[in-house]
Amino acid sequence: MPLVIVVFGVLFLLLLMIGFKLNAFLALILASMAVGIAEGMTPAAVITSIQNGVGSTLGSLALIIGFGAMLGNLVAESGAAQRITFRLIKSFGVARIHWAMVITGFVVGIPLFYNAGFVLLIPIVFTLAASTGLPLVYVGMPMAAALSVTHGFLPPHPGPTAIAVIFKADIGLTLVYGIILAIPTIVLAGPVFASFLKGIQANPPEGLYKIKKFEEDELPGYGISLFTALVPILLMAVASLINVFIPDSSELKPIITFIGDPVIALLVAVLVAIFTLGLNRGKTMPEVMQIISSAITGIAMILLIIGGGGALKQVLVDSGVGTYIAELGKESNFSPLVLAWSISALLRVCLGSATVAGLTAAGIVLPVMQSTGANPELMVLATGAGSLMLSHVNDPGFWMFKEYFGLTLPQTFSSWTLMETIVSVMGLLGVLLLNIFL
Repeated sequence: MPLVIVVFGVLFLLLLMIGFKLNAFLALILASMAVGIAEGMTPAAVITSIQNGVGSTLGSLALIIGFGAMLGNLVAESGAAQRITFRLIKSFGVARIHWAMVITGFVVGIPLFYNAGFVLLIPIVFTLAASTGLPLVYVGMPMAAALSVTHGFLPPHPGPTAIAVIFKADIGLTLVYGIILAIPTIVLAGPVFASFLKGIQANPPEGLYKIKKFEEDELPGYGISLFTALVPILLMAVASLINVFIPDSSELKPIITFIGDPVIALLVAVLVAIFTLGLNRGKTMPEVMQIISSAITGIAMILLIIGGGGALKQVLVDSGVGTYIAELGKESNFSPLVLAWSISALLRVCLGSATVAGLTAAGIVLPVMQSTGANPELMVLATGAGSLMLSHVNDPGFWMFKEYFGLTLPQTFSSWTLMETIVSVMGLLGVLLLNIFL
């Protein structure tokens, strides 16, 4: 059975990494090949699927992670991250710093895609942990939880928005209901859950972000530091807002869409940071370029490992696992909301991609929603919540969190995977509760 092969494929991957201590990228490629052949794909088809998986994953992430790392290094090396950190510590206090990160993650996460928000906030997480002496995962988990919830629950993120289109749900109502669910979910999966993670020892890659100590007079101003860090968020938020009010026929539409694209927004932010945090602070252009080059060195292996996760995901999709699960879903008699969540969760566990899981599940349960009259906005949220369930080794997001924080596989399972599961289950419970009153 396809699901049995998937289980053995994951176990094989764990054996390679934990038992034989094989590099994660090599292990992912070998596991992808083994699963594809076991599922009945030809060797040539497996190779093509792996290439497409790596290409499609890095095609959407390489520029975002690359520009994000450049911006992050400029923010960290210039002292801007430390300036922002000092203000957060002063405003919230060390004891409540995790609340500062969850609020920051939520605000950043609404307009910004998960991956872009993650790489943008990581240098601030590193600097906060270094400045306060708090464990890195304890500081970073609230940020990751907030970004994950906004990614899975709230338009204008691609997954919820596309699912809303399939279900013909009202985008505005979906956003309102999503925020109602997001707040308690983020609190539980972020600050509350993070309090149990203080014992996890993180070992981030050397050279990723060098945390430097600055004297007060060496730091850039708070206003310019915050503005530079928020440039990509402002560009995307303003573009999204303007696009709501201008018709598709407008000549401005392509221009606004171009400016609001995460890649372009981060590129503009890097160019701004080169001036505001580099040249304007007395650095020469070669010195600024050296900071940018060192950022890329730190993410090289991270990119390969994320691509390997994308390869495994694509093999599972191309081998027909998703189609097999879809057929199983059509035979069930669950409540539409529970059915949407369950199918989306099962697809997420097997395929890895939250977006693929959500969109596939939406197509499966659409006839059920239409025949039962289920609330379309709640169906969007149930499907989105299911798509976040039990993130593990076939999810590129799993590897991003693991590699940036320098965790072992067991540590990542007990932190990232459990956090994503809490978010997913809380989403389902919240949807069922809201359904009582709507």
